[in-house]
Parts: sequence; C-alpha cells; structure tokens
Amino acid sequence: MSKANSTDTGARTDATGGGTAAEREQERVDHAAGERLSTAPREERPETEPGTGAGVPAMGLVGWIRWFWRQLTSMRVALILLFLLSLGAIPGSLIPQTSVDDLKVQNFKDQHTTLSPIYEKFQLFDVYSSVWFSAIYILLFVSLIGCIVPRTGQFVSQLRSRPPGAPKRLNRLPAYTTWRTEAEPEQVREAALGVLGRRRFRAHTVGDAVAAEKGYLREAGNLVFHIALIVMLVAFAAGQLFKSEGGKLVVEGDGFANTLTQYDDFRSGSLYDSDTLAPFSFVLDKFVGTYEESGPQRGTPRTFEARVTYTEGTEGPERKGVIRVNEPLVVDGTKVYLIAHGYAPVVTVRDGTGKVVSRNSVPLLPIDNNITSTGAIKVMDGYRDKNGDKTQLGFKAFFVPTFAGHGKGQMFSQFPGAEFPVLALSAYSGSLGVDSGLPQNVYQLDTSKMKEFKNADGELLKKMMRPGEKLDLPDGGGSITFDGIEEWASFQISQQPGSGWALGGAVAAIAGLAASLFIQRRRVWVRAVRGPDGVTVVEMAGLGRSESAKLPEELGDLAAALVTTAPVAPEKPEAPEKPEAPQNPDAPENPDANEAGSRPVHPAEAPAEGAEK
Repeated sequence: MSKANSTDTGARTDATGGGTAAEREQERVDHAAGERLSTAPREERPETEPGTGAGVPAMGLVGWIRWFWRQLTSMRVALILLFLLSLGAIPGSLIPQTSVDDLKVQNFKDQHTTLSPIYEKFQLFDVYSSVWFSAIYILLFVSLIGCIVPRTGQFVSQLRSRPPGAPKRLNRLPAYTTWRTEAEPEQVREAALGVLGRRRFRAHTVGDAVAAEKGYLREAGNLVFHIALIVMLVAFAAGQLFKSEGGKLVVEGDGFANTLTQYDDFRSGSLYDSDTLAPFSFVLDKFVGTYEESGPQRGTPRTFEARVTYTEGTEGPERKGVIRVNEPLVVDGTKVYLIAHGYAPVVTVRDGTGKVVSRNSVPLLPIDNNITSTGAIKVMDGYRDKNGDKTQLGFKAFFVPTFAGHGKGQMFSQFPGAEFPVLALSAYSGSLGVDSGLPQNVYQLDTSKMKEFKNADGELLKKMMRPGEKLDLPDGGGSITFDGIEEWASFQISQQPGSGWALGGAVAAIAGLAASLFIQRRRVWVRAVRGPDGVTVVEMAGLGRSESAKLPEELGDLAAALVTTAPVAPEKPEAPEKPEAPQNPDAPENPDANEAGSRPVHPAEAPAEGAEK
C-alpha cells in the first residue's frame, strides 16, 4: 500500500508552483473543503470604490455599522469583554458593597476619608449596579447573541446537508492510504458504506466514491457552551434584579413571620415587589450546639442545628424541621439559612418597690469563637426612681459562657459551651436617646445623657454575677437579677430567582466546552475505481477540522476493517530480469524508481500516517 504524505500547505505550494490552471482550481476546492468544516463567521473583505485602490474601503454609515457589528460579535471582542467583566468583579469582592452591608460601607468611609470620594465617583460601592459594569454586561450579552444566531443557522444547514463529494486528488489530504483489490468497485463502495455506518459516520455515495462525516457534536458543544453563557448571564441578572434577602435573630421560644416588619434588616433588587414574599412562619423550638471538649480541636462545633416548627401559608399545618449550616429550610421557593448563634441572658429588673419592671431574654453579640459576648440591657418604660420620677435604665453587659475564674487572666470565655456562665454588668440611669427618632444599635449603650450608678467607694457600680444572683441599685433604686440563659439563632431568609437556571447553565457550559475540546470534526472519503489492468484501485483519505494524531489512526482502522471485504490483490509474477543497461555516472538518481515498482502493502501492516513535509 502506497502513501501520499504531504500537508495542506505543501499541496498548495506544489499546485501553485507548477501545475495547470485546472489543477490549481481543484487544489483551491480541496482546501475549501476543510474550511467548510467550521461554522465560524467568515471574514468579509471591505468593498472598494472604483479608482480608489484595492486597500481603501468604502465606509459609509451602513459600512461603519456593519464593521462595528462584526467586531462586536467576534470571538476576540467577546473574550475581551469576558475578561473585563471578571476584572470588574474584583472591586466588588474587595470593597464593601452597599447592597450587601450598609454598615460596613459607612465604617469604610469613616476610616478612609481620602479614598471614599474617589470610590463613590467610580461607583465602587455599588459595582454590580454601576453604569460601567452594566455596559460591559450588556455588550457581552449582545456579542454572544450576535455570534450564536448565525452559527446556529449554519450548523442546522450543515446537519440537513450531506457530506460533500471526494476531492479529485485524495493523495493531497493529510491522512491517505491506497491498495489494489480484485473486488468490484461497487462491492467496495457498498462495504465502505457499511463500515462507516457502523462507526457512526454519516455516509453516502457520490459518483465513484463514498463521502462520510463525523464529529458534529463538536460544533453542537460549542453552541451549547455559548448558549449556556447567555443563560447564566440572564439568570444572574434576574437574581440581582428580583432578589430579596433579610436577617432575623430569634431567641428560643420566639418566632418569625415572613413580612417586612419582622426583619431586622432587609435588602432587595431594584425590580423586587414586596407582595411576592412567600407567606410562612416558624418558631425556634430549640438550638442545639455541641463542641469538641478536648484535644487540639477543643471548642470546634460538632452539632450546630436549629429545631423549628414551621407553617407554610397562612393556615397550613404545623411541621417540624431542622436547619443546619448549608442545609436551609426551603418553603415555597424561599430558603432559611442558619448563619449564627449566641446566648441571651434572662434578666429581671425591679424598681424600688419590688415591682417587676422588665423581664426579658437579651441577645448579646459574640466577639470571639468561644462566644464571649457584649451588649446592652435597656429599660425604656415602667421604671421610677426613688423620688417616683420616670426615668430609663441602661446596663452594659459582658457575658462569658465558660469563665476561667478570678485571677486566671482576662474575662474571656474558655469554651463556647455554657459550662460556667458569668454575666458582668455596669449600671446607668437617664435618657437612652431612643426618643430622638434616630436609629440605634441594640448592642451599644449611649451614655452621653446618662449618669453612672455609684457604689460605696464612689466608683461605677458593676458586678459579676452567676445565674440566680442580683445587683442591687444604690439608694433603694431597685435591682436586676440574672435568672438564667437562653440561646438565640440568627437566620438569613433569601429569595433568589434564577439560581436553578444559573446552576443548569454552568453544568451545560462545562459539558459543551468538553465536547468542543475533545470531539474532532472529520471527513473520510473512499474511492474505488477500476484500473487500466482491470484491478480495482481503492483510495481512502481523511480530513480533520484541526490537526490530530488520531485521524491517521482512525483511517488505518477503517482501512483494516474494509480490507476484509476488499482484500489486497495478490502480487503479479515478476518479469524476467533484463540485462542491466550501462549506467551513466553523470545521470541524476531517480528516488521514485523503487517506489513505482514496489508491491502493495496490506493496510493492517502499514496504517495510514499523518502529513509529513
């Protein structure tokens, strides 16, 4: 079996270097066969006006619009826009965002008075809703659509069409093999159709050859990848525009109803409608937290779950549920996440007459991993001083669930579990400032308009208490008792439309990208014609969309399968040797002489090889 080992480039050079005009035209057609394997948009040459020279384009308004559209829908610009979008997300991740946490943004502005005006000018505190980020987002969206639509039409037309006929000179293709057989040409072509069909090639007979094609899923994967990107962009945009997200701290025994007034904080997208809040409610029955008690991981949570009773709808039946970290409660498309936990000391405040003024569980804010907590206890109504005048009380609170003991370092918790709880209080009286109409942090006490309670030494009245102990206020001012401990859990209630579409788009994008990278689009031709001596000559050639070492191997396997039906013709007896002619030492050597008279080689013995220059 002889092999023609020449590349596309080498074939074109040979054709243009010395062949007839018909051969050069056929070579151009052969090269175009490879170009038609792609559905990529073809570059259009700008039209030229008569007399202006070949390099000066005629660019009117329509021409400029077409030029801009071609640039926008090119793969190069799409990659640039995608890169810019990823760069734009960097400040959105590093700089506090107003849509996420207003308090962090305000603290950042207070600490960076020079940078803050610059950041505000470039909308870096609202990156994802900024003009420049939206412009990149929309341009990328349009670029992908403009790329997909024409390619989809071309791909569909290719699916509906048949593989093109064989080029005139198959030996110029990158993978090629040939042999001679005594089988009839029709029999060889029929066998080739069967072999190619079993290998899932689309094959049909065109003239004296069989044309086959395979690997359509490569372009299908490419289109799926681009469509999946559009789906992800739409899903992310919908999620930002129609999302809602809020937080709620719930003490054991208390509950939450999904209405705006029940949220501690609430954020939503610009197109969100509060009427779409899913009607449901839940009660925190108990928070269960256990921790590693020894070893290097002491204090690491082992159980961290909130046991709730929830109701779907306004009159639905009560159901039990457990909310864990990364295992939210899902009710009517709304997800309830468990995000934090802490302690709420139960305190009772009495006035000078012994009347109970307040009895509440006061949530305190953790400041370390061992749930050392700080906060404020505020008595706004119902308290009267020793003179009978109405006033307000305030207590700064510091709580440790596991106290190390006096003289054993600072008062910080040694363990997150409530093994030795201690509550430290300092007392104030006066105006809490809650009547001013300005928002206040519930965990902080504003003492600017308050007076300190003094102890016998004239110092600030303060005391460390165990459960059951109390702090007496001086001059018959009443008392505050540390009754016990309850636990609280903080929940994030989130409604994020489009998250399922975004996940599906991501999975489809990965699958499409894998198909476009690992599947090769290729064509195979099998020509069988009767030679001058009556023996059938079989030629097989392959052409791929891109260079691949697997194409010659696959062609060799196909040839080996076909040779079982069209076996190699036996060698003809060698002619009697002729007397050697005198050699002329000055005559040039003929390197092809031996090849012309060589015997055919079985395809299984020498499979087709790739191009060699």
